[in-house]
Amino acid sequence: MTRDHAFDMERFKCVSPLDYRYYGGDDGLFRDLGPYLSEEANIRYIFRVEWALARALIRRKLAPAELVSGIESAMEEIHPREVYEEDRRVHHYLKAAVNVLKAHVPETLREFIHLGATSFDVVDTANAVRLRECYENVIHPKGLALMKVLMEIARRERGTVQVGRTHGRFASPVTFGYFLSGYVDRFGTGLQEMEGAARKLVGKLSGAVGSYNALSLLVEDPADMEKEVLADLGIEPALHSTQIVQPEYMARFVCAVIVAFGVMANLADDLRHLHRSEIDEVLEPFGAAQVGSSTMPHKRNPWNLEHVKSQYKAFMPRAVTVFLDQVSEHQRDLTNSASGRYVPEVLVGFYDALCRMVWILEGLEIRRDSLNRNLEEAIPEISSEPLYIALSLAGIENAHEVVRRASHARTPRETVCQALEREESLRRRLEEVPSKALASARNPRTYTGMAESRTELICETWERRLFGSGESAG
Repeated sequence: MTRDHAFDMERFKCVSPLDYRYYGGDDGLFRDLGPYLSEEANIRYIFRVEWALARALIRRKLAPAELVSGIESAMEEIHPREVYEEDRRVHHYLKAAVNVLKAHVPETLREFIHLGATSFDVVDTANAVRLRECYENVIHPKGLALMKVLMEIARRERGTVQVGRTHGRFASPVTFGYFLSGYVDRFGTGLQEMEGAARKLVGKLSGAVGSYNALSLLVEDPADMEKEVLADLGIEPALHSTQIVQPEYMARFVCAVIVAFGVMANLADDLRHLHRSEIDEVLEPFGAAQVGSSTMPHKRNPWNLEHVKSQYKAFMPRAVTVFLDQVSEHQRDLTNSASGRYVPEVLVGFYDALCRMVWILEGLEIRRDSLNRNLEEAIPEISSEPLYIALSLAGIENAHEVVRRASHARTPRETVCQALEREESLRRRLEEVPSKALASARNPRTYTGMAESRTELICETWERRLFGSGESAG
């Protein structure tokens, strides 16, 4: 990364571990994010802030009306290279951008550019606007796409019985749809939290120490002028600022992204373990000519799911740096000058994983034969919970202990229920008090509780929250 420059998309493209072949062509990832996160975009957003400031100066008759059109024309002409070259001369990135902008407007307009502003009025405001717009225009729609495919599979498979697993061991049955509905709920919450945090990103035009010193020399209502400038950019000002915007706004946004990233990593982990040879319940998409191993031709590895988790491992620790950047001495120090410029990369990593997860789920192969085989293997064990409830309902004391002993004494092909019913006295007691619990113990395939109805409820709830009652997520 060049010295003191914001995220350089072109450089990142050359060395990035991100794989973008599946997202709209070889340049899909960069086509989507470049307008917001590239170095060129960073400079354009800086000029947008200067443009909004110019509009406010004109409204107050502090600058000539031609200033806005002059800036607009200059924005079309300036290449980031010019700013780099000027930065090498003055060693101040924002001042370099301002100098280049001034050089591209008529001399009579130059004194009005950046009038009343300090560097981080522009930098922090530009970052807030571009990250918010990147989230709203690119990441949020892709997040909705993930929710749609998750809900589609969850609904379709809401009755597909799957053995439950806790601590890696067989547990009471669920359905595959209910398993996925948990991720519908978790990622839906994450999506709402990201959206809320993005909308709360704020800017400032309050000067070098935050108390509007410079603007107070120009206008009687500096705080109102700040609101006007930021309204042109679609955001609000912070109630209080120093030379910089309070760092908590950005910290909450990054943390919301990381938390949602963690949900995707968990889903990827769950699915890749279901991909294991001894489980074999799902398979991620695999091309006709795709190779899984250079030496074992049979391999069909869940490497895309592994990639999602790997990206999470790479970007999750960035949250620590964001927390460290909360601390700034007095009105501002420069200890976040380099570290803060990596924040856009979190969005790049998240979006890469998000696109990949949508692609995986759209082509996910659900292997029902394996689901049934694993369920059949688990049935001898998983009748224990409904069985102990049936014994309790029949008035048998210490029901849990009775079933526990029976589960350890059963023969390999015998269910816990069958082992227990070999005891004549217990069998008679159970038959005297027939119950739904006993029926479930004898046929654990039916023992899925509210899995189907809850799956539908969860999907309906999130469809309403994210898409409204008039729009289908299907």
